[in-house]
Amino acid sequence: MEQVQERAVQVEHLNAWYGKTQALHDIHLTIAPRSVMALIGPSGCGKSTFVRCLNRMHEEVPDARASGEVLIEGVNIYARSTQARYLRRCVGMVFQQPNPLPSLSLWDNVALGARINGLARGKRLHERVQHSLQQAALWDEVKDRLHISPTDLSGGQQQRLCIARALALEPKILLMDEPCSALDPISTFQVEELIRTLKQRYTIVIVTHNMQQAGRTADSTAFFLHGRLVETGETRQLFTHPCQKETEDYVTGRFS
Repeated sequence: MEQVQERAVQVEHLNAWYGKTQALHDIHLTIAPRSVMALIGPSGCGKSTFVRCLNRMHEEVPDARASGEVLIEGVNIYARSTQARYLRRCVGMVFQQPNPLPSLSLWDNVALGARINGLARGKRLHERVQHSLQQAALWDEVKDRLHISPTDLSGGQQQRLCIARALALEPKILLMDEPCSALDPISTFQVEELIRTLKQRYTIVIVTHNMQQAGRTADSTAFFLHGRLVETGETRQLFTHPCQKETEDYVTGRFS
């Protein structure tokens, strides 16, 4: 009997628009659980739009809409019964620029989402904050100054704080939209190491323009071009023996 592949995310016939401009065309994609998938392709090819469709942030843009089916562990996130607020607890998001809340302390930045959603309080909330900071490899660096503003942290530390904030909600999926593009090489290395550790517990989707980064962190890679999914596969295979000429041109630098 053929074994059914386990799926964390299943995308079928996904299309997306900004007003009358179509940004995604009939995307079909499967993402395995507890793995890292990198999305690569030139600027404006639909990578970020695709990621934002996975937690319905795309629909927050005026005149933006999407159609198709996105299943997160078998649940259609575009069904009328699925509430966006609940979905975003299950599908966390880390953005290109670190975006901690400067008016709140480090502790409150991490605790905010869990507190608002009623996930923990008192001692359990303290434990959740500490565990999230430990998962984000930041606890040892900030445990004695949790009262300070995140503006006192380096850019790399701020990004790991944002990762901790997302992890505090205990999501099933973690989306990262170019999380290292604003970071120096040392901070980038720290975030990449963190991604490799986190995939033991979470399914991670990362948008990156850095193909070396995709090669270092991703189990599988998807290549987007002009709003279409050209090719997807195991990262090493896609980089060394791509099936499509457009993919080969892009990964070898002959793309124009």
